[in-house]
Amino acid sequence: MPDRAPQQVDRQLPTDEARDLISLVRDIAQREIAPSAAEGEDAGRFPREVFTLLSESGLLGLPYDAEFGGGEQPYEVYLQVLEELAAARLTVGLGASVHTLASYALATYGTKEQQTEHLPAMLGGGLLGAYCLSEPASGSDAASLRTRAVRDGDDWVITGTKAWITHGGVADFYTVMARTGEEGPRGITAFLVPGDAEGLSAAVPEKKMGLKGSPTAQVHLDGVRVPDARRIGEEGQGFAIALSALESGRLGIAACAIGVAQAALDEAVSYAAERRQFGKPIADFQGLRFMLADMATQIEAGRALYLTAARLRDAGRPFAKQAAMAKLHCTDTAMRVTTDAVQILGGYGYTADFPAERYMREAKVLQIVEGTNQIQRMVIARHLAGPEER
Repeated sequence: MPDRAPQQVDRQLPTDEARDLISLVRDIAQREIAPSAAEGEDAGRFPREVFTLLSESGLLGLPYDAEFGGGEQPYEVYLQVLEELAAARLTVGLGASVHTLASYALATYGTKEQQTEHLPAMLGGGLLGAYCLSEPASGSDAASLRTRAVRDGDDWVITGTKAWITHGGVADFYTVMARTGEEGPRGITAFLVPGDAEGLSAAVPEKKMGLKGSPTAQVHLDGVRVPDARRIGEEGQGFAIALSALESGRLGIAACAIGVAQAALDEAVSYAAERRQFGKPIADFQGLRFMLADMATQIEAGRALYLTAARLRDAGRPFAKQAAMAKLHCTDTAMRVTTDAVQILGGYGYTADFPAERYMREAKVLQIVEGTNQIQRMVIARHLAGPEER
């Protein structure tokens, strides 16, 4: 069964331009993304044509400077665009968030020459990015990564394996963190690696519970040579760049989670109004009505939390604690809401004829990516009580 048209969220947007932007995104989502979402996910088909359309429409560079082809939109607006995309198909919303994450290092820490040379194609020229921090033996403990970059004249030679890379094998560029010096976080440097670099290859994509249309794969770098001009930031600054990128990236995940949760709530409300038992719609039963009320409340709270963090970021104020809170709360909310949506649909919710089961499978990964929710709790606690004693 095709996904039902979503109920439109009544958004508080700062400008008429932002309202027009959301209208454009909703139109693209309803015409180009949602109708084929279930079929595409079932077939494991990556919708590259959708990302090309998003790029042509100016939607893959929204939070970055207009000087380099970006949309120069505040995070408050950009995140609500991600929510709309994720509600239509998480593969697309998450993919747009990952592309923004992959572009962050160059857009924020690159030199003016680097930005002028590379950003226009990255932000609006049809390219798609990937972010390479995790490795097979270093996920949450990212500072222990083993991929190494060795200086050779004016070049760097990078060797190692990255793991759990969204867009692995289909990306046009990879932002790669590699060790150039001592052990620990101070010995890591960031590089911009072309997707067609000699020695770069991707493994067969992982077979996942959900997000089957989004390729997740190991990326192998076998003596990949990149010029020093593609080093981003200073030597040894890479880990700080990576963490800074993730603070913003967590907000993208939070917004995507609320998009999935909203889609699941819309499905549950629509089904409950149509399904009749004991002579009346099941939406008339108080127990079910309370479930819907709780789902809606959790979603609104999550949306308010990620927008609060976004507004802090837009104002140039610290937002790391709030970003961790948003990622934690919104992704846990997505898991609860999608589970409840399956319950409301009963047996039908457990079948692929309805999208509720897909939403539930997709919600799970959001509690894991870009810092597990256990890591988010550690981040929040450090802001409250200071670092742990060793």
